[in-house]
This record gives sequence, C-alpha cells and structure tokens, in this order.
Amino acid sequence: MQFPADLLYTADHEWVRVEGDTATVGITDFAQSELGDIVYVDVDTEGEDLSKGDTFGSVEAVKTVSDMYMPVSGTVAEVNGDLGDTPELINSDPYGKGWIIKVTLSAKPEGLMDAATYEASLGH
Repeated sequence: MQFPADLLYTADHEWVRVEGDTATVGITDFAQSELGDIVYVDVDTEGEDLSKGDTFGSVEAVKTVSDMYMPVSGTVAEVNGDLGDTPELINSDPYGKGWIIKVTLSAKPEGLMDAATYEASLGH
C-alpha cells in the first residue's frame, strides 16, 4: 500500500496535494482497497464554496456508497472529467490519474496528517 510523503491525509481517507493556492484531492490507496471496485463517482459541487468537513461528493463501489469530505476549505474549481467514463482510475492510480477534485483554497490547510502519521493511524 502506498502513502506518498508529499501528500497530506485526513482521518476520512482523503489525500491532499497542495500547490500554491490549489489543492488536488482524492481518496487514499487504503480507502480504494477497502471499497473495492469503484463503479461511479458523483461530484456535483463544482463552483461551490465549501468548508472543511463538508460533503463534496460520493464514490460508489460494487459493495457500498461512501461520501467524500472536504479536507480543506475553498471553491471546487475542477472535477476530474475522466472519472465519468473510467471511475476505476481511482483503483488503479489513486494518487495520479484517479484524483477527484481541485480546490482553490480559501484558507491554509490545517489539521491534516503527514504520511507517517496517516499510516500509523491505520495500524501499519
């Protein structure tokens, strides 16, 4: 299982890559492995200002549907359009082509874990 050191993580298993005032968000390798085969991604919050902790969408796997929560506060600037036709990108490349949203930050990210802390929180 991968836990890239250049990312930040939440207890809800989202990852965040901060570049300037933009944060790219997805779900972790651990989360996608727990969900199983992802068949649908529902994000209808593009253009919305959301606060940390708000639901920004959901991911549907064969077994279950899981809400996704904003790890940062800001405006949902972009949704990964490739996930409409190929939601399984989250399974095959969760930290690359499987990103879910890009957020224009309205505040400095706070309360996120580094890779070692996130991995330890999983009991690894």
